[in-house]
Amino acid sequence: MSREQRGPNEKLGAVLALAGISNAGLARRVNDLGAQRGLTLRYDKTSVARWVSKGMVPQGAAPHLIAAAIGQKLGRPVPLHEIGLADADPAPEVGLAFPRDVGQAVRSATELYRLDLAGRRAGGGGIWQSLAGSFAVSAYATPASRWLITPADSSVAREVSPGEGSGAPLKVGHSDVQKLREAAEDARRWDSKYGGGDWRSSMVPECLRVEAAPLLLGSYSDEVGRALFGASAELTRLAGWMAFDTGQQEAAQRYYIQALRLARAAADVPLGGYVLASMSLQATYRGFGDEGVDLAQAALERNRGLATARTMSFFRLVEARAHARAGDAQAASAALRAAEGWLERARDGDNDPSWLGFYSYDRFAADAAECYRDLKAPRQVRRFTEQALSKPTEEFVRSHGLRLVVSAVAELESGNLDAACEQGVRAVEVAGRISSARTTEYVKDLLHRLEPYGDEPRVVELRERARPLLMAPA
Repeated sequence: MSREQRGPNEKLGAVLALAGISNAGLARRVNDLGAQRGLTLRYDKTSVARWVSKGMVPQGAAPHLIAAAIGQKLGRPVPLHEIGLADADPAPEVGLAFPRDVGQAVRSATELYRLDLAGRRAGGGGIWQSLAGSFAVSAYATPASRWLITPADSSVAREVSPGEGSGAPLKVGHSDVQKLREAAEDARRWDSKYGGGDWRSSMVPECLRVEAAPLLLGSYSDEVGRALFGASAELTRLAGWMAFDTGQQEAAQRYYIQALRLARAAADVPLGGYVLASMSLQATYRGFGDEGVDLAQAALERNRGLATARTMSFFRLVEARAHARAGDAQAASAALRAAEGWLERARDGDNDPSWLGFYSYDRFAADAAECYRDLKAPRQVRRFTEQALSKPTEEFVRSHGLRLVVSAVAELESGNLDAACEQGVRAVEVAGRISSARTTEYVKDLLHRLEPYGDEPRVVELRERARPLLMAPA
């Protein structure tokens, strides 16, 4: 359905011309973006002509999908007012701001937490359906630069007067912060074992809304406030990571930006670097290798002399992933050597942050294998994958599944079809035990690479085993 404006939508027509998108092309892009979120849309070139020439405003998620489709072509976010659809049902750019003021930062984060719950109650992804496909790596530019310039706020103490808000002002103490940290630790464990889509992991946004938001809006000293912002940043980054793992790239981006802002309020530079590393991995996964390098190097730059050796190793490893995706073999190899060097310097007595508990030589080897996969060096992939798979663990199930797929790709590129299918079968078995869109995408990529051998019995068997996984709802 749609409603009519007064006269033609000249703004939409001008932006379509600028982007070089035809009416039929826009309709197809909007339908495709809708399908990614389970929406059945049947727009055609006539629909778009009505939007432009008669000023018709499509209802529901369509205006935001239109903006996302044009934004993908232009390579930048496109706000609704730029295409003359500002009067559409509102889906504000919540979570994309990186405010300079601490009070505004609190409002920005808590607004995002409330929006996510509203989306979940609406069913089928709610507001995130409206934002389908709206990930834009350029949205990370301002947060990263502001964090680099000022990685810590001068004071975060907050005093709420009795007349503000509803009920008595909430006085926040260290015990409140500890509960958030325990929630983050539980969520990290469930996410690693069952994937970001597991129902236990999906409780993180609820925790942010019900537990973290009231605390952030309460009263606290500077000391307690720093700890509160740090714990909230950890939970918010986790919400972003889980959204990333389940394919909700637009939600992940907003969580990451707010997590970085909260880490700045916490004056926790290593944690801020960890958020930037997460942003880098997302950008790299989405194919923006150069931007991934920038984000990883931003994490490194501010942490020189501050972060532990293990932390610096992880940041260099993330940088290597981005260089490899960008096709720079020399830079990727140099970053990998640096990452390994830092890891060799790490000691058990180092004061490593709790959120880095997943990082060991096994993880280094796994990511090194992915670097060499992107650089099309199967011998190196096999070498590092063998090391990564040498100690299978039930604690990091998703990671084990991803490593199996990378191993299968390496075997295939080395001409070992049977070994590739064998590893593929094992990967499918692991993927079926977790809820991770990212793992499913890895399996899809393997099956795509196996298409030239589609009539081989082992490939047919693998494809049949993977069918339930590929047909499962996202």
